[in-house]
Amino acid sequence: MADFINNHLGEFAALLTAFFWNITALAFESASKKIGSLAVNIIRLAIGFVFLSFYNLIARKLFLPVDATLHNWIWLTISGLIGFVLGDLFLFKSYIIIGSRFSMLIMTLVPPITALFSWIMIGEKLKLLHLFGMTLTFSGIAIAIFSRSAKGEKLSLKLAPSGIFYAIGGAIGQALGLVLSKIGLGEYDPFAATQIRIIAGIAGFAVLITFMTRWGSIRAATGNRGGMITTTLGAFFGPFLGVSFSLVAVKYTEAGIASTIMALVPVLIIPPAVLLYKQKVTIAEIIGAFISVAGVAVFFI
Repeated sequence: MADFINNHLGEFAALLTAFFWNITALAFESASKKIGSLAVNIIRLAIGFVFLSFYNLIARKLFLPVDATLHNWIWLTISGLIGFVLGDLFLFKSYIIIGSRFSMLIMTLVPPITALFSWIMIGEKLKLLHLFGMTLTFSGIAIAIFSRSAKGEKLSLKLAPSGIFYAIGGAIGQALGLVLSKIGLGEYDPFAATQIRIIAGIAGFAVLITFMTRWGSIRAATGNRGGMITTTLGAFFGPFLGVSFSLVAVKYTEAGIASTIMALVPVLIIPPAVLLYKQKVTIAEIIGAFISVAGVAVFFI
């Protein structure tokens, strides 16, 4: 048994990452409904920064990423502003409107959009198979979010269009953030790079909150015990454990295998959504989730 686990350490790490991201999505959905998406965003980044800083202090003997180059700082800062501020602001807003289950399903668009941005910005090849994967992913999402009228004649959206818009915005932000991270990372340590991105994210949200004069609501949010517990839970399993185990997964198995397993979040999130939030899940939504994940898998064949 021990040999089996050691031989498939990367695959197990990827599966754990998918479970961690499930916990994160559900925790942040709950927290966002309690204290608002803006408060959750800046508080979870601050908590995630503390976790990462102490990890880097132990692993690298550096509490802050002071050894980063100017190139690292410029590109990773831009990546943090786009990925954490714009992308996650939209994503967390979608949690409130359409819930984490549908938001995570729409987030399967991240690999196709990432491939598109990589093709445009850094010249990575976009194959015909990738286009097929994109089509599968879009088809799976469409099956899950559209429903027929009572007479079965006309298709209609079962979700609020604004929630879908925010989730797509979140997917675009995360995809662009990933490509910019790749440009800025180079040979630099991924954990320290994440610190830089989080610093940029905190700074970006601080400016946004100041502009919106919302510091009072942020202070009030810190006094909400339930909201703080779920935000801390999400920060621990997301920016800290989720990132860490995803890197372990990529280290010990092929990136394609790891990415495909980690993309199982829309499927794995269905049971807890039913059990914890008493959501009704249709057969079409389950089929759509599997097809969407299959579309992601095609990208790594």
